[in-house]
Amino acid sequence: MPRAKVLKFNLDTIEKEKLRIAVETLKMGGLVAFPTETVYGLGADAMNSDAVRKVFDVKGRPSSNPLIVHVASLQDVEKFVTHIPEKAIMLAERFWPGPLTLVMFKKPEVPSIITAGLSTVALRVPAHPITIELLKEFKGGIVGPSANISGKPSPTSADHVIEDLGDKIDVIIDTGPTRIGIESTVLDVTVEPPIILRLGGLSKEEIENCIGEVNFSDDEKLLKRSPGTNFRHYSPNARVIIFSKNNEYEFLAFLKKYRAEGKKIGVIMHSNFSERMQNNEFFVAINPSVEDIARNIFNALRELDKKGVDVILVEGVEEVGLGASVMDRLKKAAQLK
Repeated sequence: MPRAKVLKFNLDTIEKEKLRIAVETLKMGGLVAFPTETVYGLGADAMNSDAVRKVFDVKGRPSSNPLIVHVASLQDVEKFVTHIPEKAIMLAERFWPGPLTLVMFKKPEVPSIITAGLSTVALRVPAHPITIELLKEFKGGIVGPSANISGKPSPTSADHVIEDLGDKIDVIIDTGPTRIGIESTVLDVTVEPPIILRLGGLSKEEIENCIGEVNFSDDEKLLKRSPGTNFRHYSPNARVIIFSKNNEYEFLAFLKKYRAEGKKIGVIMHSNFSERMQNNEFFVAINPSVEDIARNIFNALRELDKKGVDVILVEGVEEVGLGASVMDRLKKAAQLK
């Protein structure tokens, strides 16, 4: 049985008594899983090094992988950083609360365990009414890496959290499935032009419409400032194979190959030709909009893992807008650079 106390909330009603349980748990150094618009996070008091250390231990997360600190407002960012750049203010005013994490230079009092010993800290304001209220009531920052075993598909429901960590943490706030389904975009605003360290729920195009040019980088020193940049990440137990969008020939070739090898095959696709495929595979159909694909891809990977498949064939998407973030996750799941 799960050790965690599950607190169910209706998004239309903030039940203060329930919320107080989560707040007190955090203040006592406990671990609270909380929902955001992206995925569920594993929360601890950002200024309590012992509590943060539990996050790493429970997840099996390497200490070299920094954490994002969640705060209730742009004003709260000042508690953690030496200076808020002008472009960070522009972005925060436009996109916060929302799926954007900003990397800035940290104040000395910010625990080094959060930042993997680096001079920068990553912060964001999540777009979720219950979690915003949690942050306001807590009156501080809450670290919030994805509430799952490190490296596995991120949790987009409280059930996923229970499956991975239910016997290891104290409280789970359950508000149902998340809205976006993949993590926030991480942008380093300590450099000019700013650099996207991790693609996510906010596209490069949207960011550039706000502040002008932003770049990508393969500089390992910069990439270390963001979580989720490991070569292997977001991976189910099964091997993930990506086939091109609408490419029936490529899909059937993979299907033939792995059937011949006697593999138990799972399929995730969104093309119309899925209606004609033979139904002796474990099959998940997703609506073709990139928003639906992003929202459901981690859940689909988890569901096929539960069925014990050996191989998961996943249909790719165009690498533009949110599609670029989806493909980033799929390539990491498939262990592709």
